[in-house]
Amino acid sequence: MTPTVLLLFLVVYFSLLLGVACFTSRKSADNSAFFVANRSAKWYMVAFGMIGTALSGVTFISVPGAVGHSDFGYFQFILGNAVGFVIIAYVLLPLYYRMNLTSIYTYLEERLGHRSYKTGAMIFLISRTIGSAFRLYLVAIILQWFIFDAWNIPFAVTIALCLLLIWLYTNKGGLKTIIVTDMLQTFFLLLAVVLSIYFMADSLGLSLLETIETVKESSYSKIFFWDDFLGDRIHFWKHFLGGIFVTVAMTGLDQDLMQKNLSMKTIGEAQKNMLTFTGIFVVINLFFLAVGALLYIYAGQNGIDVAAMPTPDYLYPEIALHHLAIVPGIVFMMGLTAATFATTDSALTALTTSFCVDFLNFNKKADPNDRALVRTRNRVHFGFSVVMLLVILVFRVINNDSVVNAIFTAASYTYGPLLGLFAFGILTKLPVADRLVPYICVLSPLLCYLTNTFVVEPYTSYAVGFELIIYNGALTCLMLWATSSLGKPASPATT
Repeated sequence: MTPTVLLLFLVVYFSLLLGVACFTSRKSADNSAFFVANRSAKWYMVAFGMIGTALSGVTFISVPGAVGHSDFGYFQFILGNAVGFVIIAYVLLPLYYRMNLTSIYTYLEERLGHRSYKTGAMIFLISRTIGSAFRLYLVAIILQWFIFDAWNIPFAVTIALCLLLIWLYTNKGGLKTIIVTDMLQTFFLLLAVVLSIYFMADSLGLSLLETIETVKESSYSKIFFWDDFLGDRIHFWKHFLGGIFVTVAMTGLDQDLMQKNLSMKTIGEAQKNMLTFTGIFVVINLFFLAVGALLYIYAGQNGIDVAAMPTPDYLYPEIALHHLAIVPGIVFMMGLTAATFATTDSALTALTTSFCVDFLNFNKKADPNDRALVRTRNRVHFGFSVVMLLVILVFRVINNDSVVNAIFTAASYTYGPLLGLFAFGILTKLPVADRLVPYICVLSPLLCYLTNTFVVEPYTSYAVGFELIIYNGALTCLMLWATSSLGKPASPATT
């Protein structure tokens, strides 16, 4: 697989996306289309397209790579995700639709107060910017290594070009365009996973039934881990419960994925969207795990030293681009590109929406579709593209996987306070001390980090896993309750 062929594929791929963007934005490019797709999106299109948004390029290469050390244990987390999606469908979505929200964080203003609202929106902006930049950074390293290094193109140019292309096809249509492009990219992603299994099985000389049996009988197919609750980070209950709360926080309380749900006419369509999405999500992750098992089996039979790679994430691209034929290589690039850019384009649109609504108060303007506001939205959209570029370049300068992973982990800490804010607002009728909320939302993850680093890890055998977000959210709720006597009564309409 030559860099020229891979580059040609990327050019054709982005040309297709730009064509879709021109088609979807030809009639309407106002703020209503950009933010909520005029609330006319079809639920089945959104459900299908959300798969591409939920499964980033990091998932595309990391889930198969992780099979080597955790078998199919990640599927325990996916089962928790499924429960979390059901909670979103029947608890959070009815609330958002009843209040007719564009940004989900406006709920916090009506229920808790102005500072709580701004704090929740800021948590999203910081977390999503860092998380999306990190995902694009990791995948860009793969693109740089296998394509752009052949022409000595600087990494900064590679990232700038990717973000420019994403900005071009999302700038006018926003969510209206993304619903269509994400549906297209999800199709490419699913096709890539299915074809990857086919090509891997073919290279191993296995039929379909033999492939299923080989994966099932392999040493990698263990799903449930029950043995050591304290010391095992992938113990079932840690993964399952963590999966529930991570999903509620990082999907249900995240403007990115919820913005798509708010683009439909009725709550019933939004709920059908979430349940359909959940079913596809569970199945496709099982396919990713099967790809991982086949990759390790292939590596073992062909003498590929996985331990010599920088991380297991390199296993999938290494085999697809250097050991298989040209078609499997293109299929891999198709899936990786689709997963990566479906996540990034959606994030840029959600960040723009949140900033325009939550900080520039577009929803309070007499005419949100005024041309001056549309121009402002365009500048905000471009500004977040530049911010993401700068964050990625900072990751590149650091050039240390442990530090970069620490930054990404720190971003996940921030969703705990967001979970605590919404849980306190929905589950209680107590007021909050609004002026103290920003401090509580900083203090909670800080205490969790210090406790885990200086108490739990050195002095106990307990290994903290995905359930960290539960402790973080609970601590936020506890501090909100402890200071509630200093607040004003809640609004009845939001409780």
